[in-house]
Amino acid sequence: MRIEIDGIIFSDDSREVLENIDSCIFVKTKLNEKYIDEVSKSGAKIITPLELKSHFKKMPKIIGITGTNGKTTTACCIYSLLLSLGFKSALLGTRGFFINDKQILPKGLTTPTLLELYNDIKIALDYDCEYFVIEVSSHAIAQSRIEGLDFALKILTNITADHLDFHKSIEEYEKVKNSFFSDESVKLINKDSTNARFNVINAWTYGIENMANLTPSAYSLKDSISGHIIWNDFKNKIKEESVFFSTLVGKYNLYNILASIAAVKILNRDISLESIANALDDFGGVEGRMQVVNTNPTVIVDFAHTADGMKNIFEAFIGQRIKVLFGAGGDRDKTKRPKMGEMAEIFASKIYLTSDNPRSEKKEKIIDDILAGIKNKDKVVVKTDRAEAIAIALSELNNDEILLILGKGDETYQIIGEDKIPFSDKIEVENFYKN
Repeated sequence: MRIEIDGIIFSDDSREVLENIDSCIFVKTKLNEKYIDEVSKSGAKIITPLELKSHFKKMPKIIGITGTNGKTTTACCIYSLLLSLGFKSALLGTRGFFINDKQILPKGLTTPTLLELYNDIKIALDYDCEYFVIEVSSHAIAQSRIEGLDFALKILTNITADHLDFHKSIEEYEKVKNSFFSDESVKLINKDSTNARFNVINAWTYGIENMANLTPSAYSLKDSISGHIIWNDFKNKIKEESVFFSTLVGKYNLYNILASIAAVKILNRDISLESIANALDDFGGVEGRMQVVNTNPTVIVDFAHTADGMKNIFEAFIGQRIKVLFGAGGDRDKTKRPKMGEMAEIFASKIYLTSDNPRSEKKEKIIDDILAGIKNKDKVVVKTDRAEAIAIALSELNNDEILLILGKGDETYQIIGEDKIPFSDKIEVENFYKN
């Protein structure tokens, strides 16, 4: 990857630098550090990400969101609130790169490579963006893909087990996530996340169960989310109150809403809590996140791909008859598969097990791993072909039941082997009801 600033070319590709020693500067990163000696011997100029940042005449206010669940919805909600309040803003994350409500780049990594990130920031500045909202993955933290950046605000949504194929243990995963909050930068922490460890200097909090800077004094989760919230700036003895309403559903989305409102309030103390809460009217949610694809009967598509993520979805429909369809990604954390099966058995009256993105693994083996967590196999239907599984589940769905199709959300493909095959849960459902 290369980036050009004021006619100077910066690259993280050693081959490009070695071919253009006089005109190209090598940006040293954690991912390319093994090439440093070779580049150094060539006489090419080498700089750090921090030195790269110094070439920017200005930087937007960067808001970084990390956590196991809720990153995407929280990032999108903050972005929406900022736009509604009149701020030019950019959003970078799982769904792609957006500026001022326009998509600039398609989906990629949750957090791109370091030089790609700096290039996206450069593009945002070309659009005069004041804010740059970014999802920060645990991989990005571990690989220093955000090195050199100053964050106006860092946000922690929660920490539960995920990506243990990469981090090897829950302890290591927690350590990586929490390291993002070890400095004295301004941070916003979910007070109810028991695994959160952070530097208390410049820390703000939100929560439902525990006292925090932003909490609801009352709320309802029936069919939507509404309630009364209180903002307490304890240090300056400032208190504000407001009612709020959102078309989103579920307690986990209440957390996402609280994080979003608190974030905008921390960065803009002169804007009233009521004004920020009213801006929620313009946020209708995120495609592939708790997305209602059909009504009567109700069919919902969501990205949930961990036991905790699934639990959040299930609990939004307590008291209703739930059916669920899901699989698990291949070449990824295998320890979560039986836990996902166990969670499905607790909440669902019927379980349809199918493929997700199997990658190099056999579909049947992944499903067997999930089945290991399910005691009552009588409530399980196994169909490895995801399209067929969806069709069967829909054909057996009654109007008084809810079908949750989990794992892929708004993905438009399946990864089988090394091939990306076009596939959409949403389109499969829509086509079924068209016929």
